[in-house]
Amino acid sequence: MTELTYSDIEASAARIAGRVRPVTVAPADEEGHVFALEFMQHTGTFKARGAQNFIQAHLAEGTFPEAGVTIASGGNAGLACAWAARAAGVPATVFLPTTAPSVKVERLRSYGARVELVGSEFAEAAAACQDFVVSSGALASHAYDHPLIAAGAGTLMTEILAQVPDLDTVVVSVGGGGLFAGVATAATHHGVRTVAVEPENCRALNAAIEADEPVDVTVDSVAADSLGARRATPLALEAARSDLVTSVPVSDNAIVEARQRLWDEHRLAVEHAAATALAGVRGGGGGKTAGDGKSVSGYVPAEGEKVCVVLCGANTSLGDL
Repeated sequence: MTELTYSDIEASAARIAGRVRPVTVAPADEEGHVFALEFMQHTGTFKARGAQNFIQAHLAEGTFPEAGVTIASGGNAGLACAWAARAAGVPATVFLPTTAPSVKVERLRSYGARVELVGSEFAEAAAACQDFVVSSGALASHAYDHPLIAAGAGTLMTEILAQVPDLDTVVVSVGGGGLFAGVATAATHHGVRTVAVEPENCRALNAAIEADEPVDVTVDSVAADSLGARRATPLALEAARSDLVTSVPVSDNAIVEARQRLWDEHRLAVEHAAATALAGVRGGGGGKTAGDGKSVSGYVPAEGEKVCVVLCGANTSLGDL
């Protein structure tokens, strides 16, 4: 499956109803823009949505193995998987790089998951996870590259639109593209623009758009612990082909400044991945459009344009704020 449909997201919303926290939408500035405070979600990120959808779908279909669920994750997806597994009373084994923040590792173990630290990059943890699937028969989940995961993430957009029906633009940060694929599919269905923001040295989706196929990219960013995917999912690339999607790479300096601004001006403590979305609007640069209309240095809203910036996670150390 390389394309999500809005019906996939509607089915996910029904499946996870009552199992996740509805998103809170709050005013962001005097221009009428808003923040979607998804970092208040269970486990601290939007990932809880996809994890619940994935596990509940397999439980309902009777395809959940005795060995439980396993996932390779830089941290947030693993947290969500472990949390959803505990809620369902099933075992979870999480593989993640040795570079994952200690706060995430500690929380994983607090959810009762078996934790395996392998390698310095996501790809190495993913390979170990796949070996475990073969040897144990565990159900393989994924941090972002699965239609049930992406569709679950897309339920965030349906909740935002229920609160802001006249929304013009939604802004999301992008790693491998699970959140983006779900949100953009729902947004496009309702005629809403999606701005996809990535670190300029961690731009899997932006590069895929340029190449018109998923390609490997370097991973080197302050936000790489959450946005450090080497390539974007085909689901994300397909969603990005909409004329309502704009791709925005931003510098690490812009991300750090946006994160600090969220704390200084709003007392919102988020991880760098969440601040990346804001950096694409208020810290992204001059807004020049590339020849394909997709890749620009920053997104500048038009006068009167109603924008929602998704603050997707807050699993971070507070020591540098």
